[in-house]
Amino acid sequence: MRGTREFWIFGYGSLIWRPAFPFVERRGASLAGCARRFWQGSTDHRGVPGAPGRVVTLEQGEGFRCGGAAYRIGESDADKVLDNLDHRERGGYERLQLELSFTDGGVAEGLVYIATPDNPNYLGPAPLEAIAAQVAQAHGPSGSNAEYVLRLADSLRELAFHDDHVFELERLVRGAGTALTAVAAG
Repeated sequence: MRGTREFWIFGYGSLIWRPAFPFVERRGASLAGCARRFWQGSTDHRGVPGAPGRVVTLEQGEGFRCGGAAYRIGESDADKVLDNLDHRERGGYERLQLELSFTDGGVAEGLVYIATPDNPNYLGPAPLEAIAAQVAQAHGPSGSNAEYVLRLADSLRELAFHDDHVFELERLVRGAGTALTAVAAG
């Protein structure tokens, strides 16, 4: 990444609320042709081996648009930020360079981590009810999988992005949490 004037990273999952790296600027942005989906298994952050959580990846397709946060990284921090992100996203994600559209106008190339179906942690599509049940039960070193869903939904609202997949899953996870609490109490 050395020699580049602007280096952007696009977050569409936990990077929205927990980038955990230094940045110069944060802007709302979106990717055309991509939809956020809870199709990636997490055995290192929001689940464990044998009981994976579900985190987001991107599905590419016509008419899709995924909103999130873009971070401009200072040139002196670029190598360290990439090393840290490569470690953080080691559970099946690969780096792509895609065009970001900023909510306040303009475009830039940005680095995006995407988990493809050929990685060993990819779980793929499932009914949202099944995803919600899995999310409600999963915990890992980074916390509960339900927290991931709820924080993502809150962060998207703060950025004024609507995502039917995330918001419906949020509704189901809240209901699943209520049902689990009732079962535990009674």
